[in-house]
Amino acid sequence: MGKGILIVDDAAFMRKVIKDILEKGGYEVVGEAKDGFEAISLFKELKPELVLLDITMPEMDGIAALKKIMEVDRAAKVIMCSALGQSSMVIESIQVGAKDYIVKPFESDRVLDSVRKVLG
Repeated sequence: MGKGILIVDDAAFMRKVIKDILEKGGYEVVGEAKDGFEAISLFKELKPELVLLDITMPEMDGIAALKKIMEVDRAAKVIMCSALGQSSMVIESIQVGAKDYIVKPFESDRVLDSVRKVLG
């Protein structure tokens, strides 16, 4: 795996929020994607150490993108980002291979704890 973190969210504002939290925590954000297709393309290109992947996106949702990422690299480290009330989708994503999940609205400490835990 490479270095840095790939952020995937269809909302530019949410990407900025996550990026700010990560950079303040000392992490490098190597890329941002607005949908599942872009996420897979950037994952192959950048080989990030970690992906923060939103569940709900147009075009290709986070679960479909997660499945494709896991096909590319079974060892991929992915944290799902979900809104409240998406527990069944969170459970499915963990079964597919996600390592953890965080719930919006994001709390800096929870995001950084999850990233530290997944990256070991």
